[in-house]
Amino acid sequence: MALAAFKVALIALLAANAIVYALSGTLSEALDAIAWFALLLLFEFELKFTAWMTRPAVSASVRLARGCAALFIAAAAAGYVLERAWLDAINTGLWIGVVALLELEVRRPDIVVAKRSVVFGLSALLYGGLCVVVLAWAWRGEWFDAYDALLWLVAFATIELGLLRREAAGPSRSAERPAEVGDKA
Repeated sequence: MALAAFKVALIALLAANAIVYALSGTLSEALDAIAWFALLLLFEFELKFTAWMTRPAVSASVRLARGCAALFIAAAAAGYVLERAWLDAINTGLWIGVVALLELEVRRPDIVVAKRSVVFGLSALLYGGLCVVVLAWAWRGEWFDAYDALLWLVAFATIELGLLRREAAGPSRSAERPAEVGDKA
């Protein structure tokens, strides 16, 4: 119950931040904030409603929405590079790495188990880099960016904990996930 309330509060804060970036930020910031927020909601949906994900229409819709979010994130990343907003570009690159690892954990837990130390090392490197970005924004006096980045770290740490809980529940939970197009057996 407390975790559910925490997640609702966290999602509400991130939604408010996305609105702030959409209304007062650059186009890249608006695309970035909205796309990452959508991706977060999609990850939460997949973790919470695994039975729904077995329905082909739901699974296809989630994949399509994730693909759209990924395109917007790529556009935002390109925008950051063109704007020479290097800290934002680095932040986006690190987050893309985190999401790639999360996708691996969700789609191919067998690989994660086989290469646990490599995956752990990459995760530590990526999350450590993101912590450095938070500190860099704080050092530069960009408090809202630092606060937003810290919220995102907490949000994705919560997702990681959900994945760890699912993994601890046993392989039967992972086996419930439907195979996706392109998944290897």
